[in-house]
Amino acid sequence: MGNLFDFMAHGFEQFFQYTAFPHFTIGHIVMIIVALAFINLAITKEYEPLLLIPIGFGILIGNIPFLQDANLQIGVYEPGSVMNYLYFGVIKGIYPPLIFLGIGAMTDFSTLLSNPKLLLLGAAAQLGIFGAYIIALSLGYLPEQAAAIGIIGGADGPTAIFLASKLAPDLVGAIAVSAYSYMALVPVIQPPIMRLLTTDKERVIRMKPPRSVSKLEKILFPIVGLILTTLISPSAMPLLGMLFFGNLLKESGVTKRLADTAKGAMIDIVTILIGLTVGASTQATTFLTAKSVGIFALGAVSFMIATCGGVIFAKVMNLFLKEGNKINPLIGNAGVSAVPDSARVSQVVGLEYDKTNHLLMHAMAPNVAGVIGSAVVAGILLSFFMG
Repeated sequence: MGNLFDFMAHGFEQFFQYTAFPHFTIGHIVMIIVALAFINLAITKEYEPLLLIPIGFGILIGNIPFLQDANLQIGVYEPGSVMNYLYFGVIKGIYPPLIFLGIGAMTDFSTLLSNPKLLLLGAAAQLGIFGAYIIALSLGYLPEQAAAIGIIGGADGPTAIFLASKLAPDLVGAIAVSAYSYMALVPVIQPPIMRLLTTDKERVIRMKPPRSVSKLEKILFPIVGLILTTLISPSAMPLLGMLFFGNLLKESGVTKRLADTAKGAMIDIVTILIGLTVGASTQATTFLTAKSVGIFALGAVSFMIATCGGVIFAKVMNLFLKEGNKINPLIGNAGVSAVPDSARVSQVVGLEYDKTNHLLMHAMAPNVAGVIGSAVVAGILLSFFMG
């Protein structure tokens, strides 16, 4: 009887060790709360649900603890596990170019072509990248890590993952979650900054309607755009090449099936994979560090500097523009590449001050310019640190 009892007790103890309960830490609980907060924001506030729900659920998956010494091959960091194979697309920078292909196939560059000077707003918003880079260096991060952290200021999740996978692989999870978090929080972070930096008179500036852009211009743009941008930043070829290729599929008019696949099923599949695996990479035992917390703080600073850069540069441009050609500074926030959310913020804030002044089409120009700009900057940083 005693032997049977010992056998059952030993069996139960062994079973218990294989459950999650004895391996839970405060860190796992914190990360599960973060996951639930992400899912809640996605469902109740509709903040980037296509991103926050996969990431939030991925955080749940990544923070169910298990016996590390059992070689169960289930964690995202365990060689041979399914999650590890899926995460390969993140750490090797495979998913971001595929996301850019879909973005290119769904993006209309007409507003940028009709008013090319708005390209400068997309460039000005990249100030957040360099601002955060300098701050990160001063806080003791390595130059490569600082560069990867700074790219969060572009509010471009795929670009942040692409650069981090090359320069700071150990920080990919923190940088990716930070970048996507701030992309989702665009409607919360940007409006107060926009109101603070503009006057009542500036907020009601009416811009001329965009001119009509010919089909030839739309077809030539991805070809010329690829050549010009990659001459400046060849290292950004994986991102820019796929972005402009996707746009050519859209604008050529003869590859509708390919364009529909790129902007539909394909980008949805990659978004699911990138969201889940990035979320799963936030295992508390490896993710909850002082560096990760610092990245979240620096990401916020980077994003705010980028927003300020776009708005302030629009005001500067107005000093040199004649009356009737002036830019409404409220579209400067759209220089970050959170397409199309930051452009929608320009529209929403603008309508608060003039119910008939629609800024969305104008804001899309710096918005798509920001996508190109952040990829170019990422390529420059990549060549500088890996050259």
